[in-house]
Amino acid sequence: MITDVTIGQYLPGTSFMHKMDARVKIVCTLSYIITIFLCKSFWSLGLMVLAAVFLTLVSRVPICQLMRALRPVVFILLFTAVLNLFYSKSGAVLWQWRFLVLTDKGVYTAVFMAVRILSLIAVSALLTYTTTPTALTDGIEKLLSPLKLVKVPVHSLAMMMTLALRFIPTLIEEIDRIMRAQKARGADLETGGFITRAKALLPILIPLFVSAFRRAYDLAYAMECRCYRGGDGRTRMKQMKLGVRDALAIVFHIALIAGVILLGKLFQPLI
Repeated sequence: MITDVTIGQYLPGTSFMHKMDARVKIVCTLSYIITIFLCKSFWSLGLMVLAAVFLTLVSRVPICQLMRALRPVVFILLFTAVLNLFYSKSGAVLWQWRFLVLTDKGVYTAVFMAVRILSLIAVSALLTYTTTPTALTDGIEKLLSPLKLVKVPVHSLAMMMTLALRFIPTLIEEIDRIMRAQKARGADLETGGFITRAKALLPILIPLFVSAFRRAYDLAYAMECRCYRGGDGRTRMKQMKLGVRDALAIVFHIALIAGVILLGKLFQPLI
C-alpha cells in the first residue's frame, strides 16, 4: 500500500495538458477544488465528475496510474462515508438499531461526499502528473510574485513547496526499502494490535528520518557548490507564455463554474 502513493510524480507526455502553462494549470486546479465544494446537488456534482473524466482523457494519464493515486485514501473515504451515513437524521428511515439511524438522506450524503473526494483527488493528481517540478516551481513563484511587495521570499517558498512535493515519491521508496530490510531481519510489521504495530514502526521511522536529513543536507550542499542563487536575477531556459491552449482551458473552467451555479439554482440542494 505504501508504494501506491504517487503524489508528486511526473509522467512525461505530449498531451494537451502537458503543454499547458503551469500557472494556468495551478489556477484551474484551485478553481476546480473551490467549485466542487459549491456543488449542493447530484446534478452539479455530476457535471464536475464529467469534467474530471474529460480532463483525465485529455491528459492521457493511464487509468491504472490514476487509480494508484486513489487507493491510499480508500480508508479515509470509507471512514467519511460511514460518518455521513449516520450523521443525517432527516429523511425516510431505512434501518435503525438503538442510537444508530440510517436514512435515505444519509445514504445520499455519503455517496455525495465520496464522489466529491474522489473527483478532487483525481484532478489534483493530474496537476503533478502533467507538470514538471521545475515548471511547478516557476508557476507558483509567478502566481505569488505580488507578495514580493511586502518582502515575502516568494522564490524560497515556491522552491520549498516543490522540493517537498518532489521528495514524497523518494521517501515512499525509502520507506519501502527499509520495511523490506526489516522484514528480512525477522521484523513482524503486520500482526498484533494497534499499539504493537505502532511500536514495530520505530525501527522504520528512525532510519527514515536519518535518510531524509541526509538527503536534505546533500541537496543543500550540491546547490551551494553550484553557486545556486534564487530570486532576482535568476534566468530560465524556458520562458512561460500563455497560448491558445491556456485560453481554451480558462474558457472551459469559466463555463464549468457557470454551469455549477446554474444547476445549483435550478435544482434543490441535497446537502
